[in-house]
Amino acid sequence: MLEKKLEEKFRVAVSKAGGKAYKFTSPGNDGVPDRLVVLPGGCIGFVELKQKGKKPTPLQNKRIRELRDLGCTVHVLDDPANIGAVIGSIARGGQAL
Repeated sequence: MLEKKLEEKFRVAVSKAGGKAYKFTSPGNDGVPDRLVVLPGGCIGFVELKQKGKKPTPLQNKRIRELRDLGCTVHVLDDPANIGAVIGSIARGGQAL
């Protein structure tokens, strides 16, 4: 599945869960995750979306580590079958999938 299609399915699923999946860009900070997810109850997480089997770039991995080191929930999603698990993890405050 193309990343663009996965991103659309993810955005729709987050909306159905009552949340928002903001397109996240940070000028001057390349490599940040694609989406900033905000769910009811103040649950927030970041999601990097990838085409099936693709891996984050070294710079994306660096940004993911930085965010995780700050205590943020960050997921890499490359399979539509895992959309519900990622949303559930963010809703539980980042507990493991």
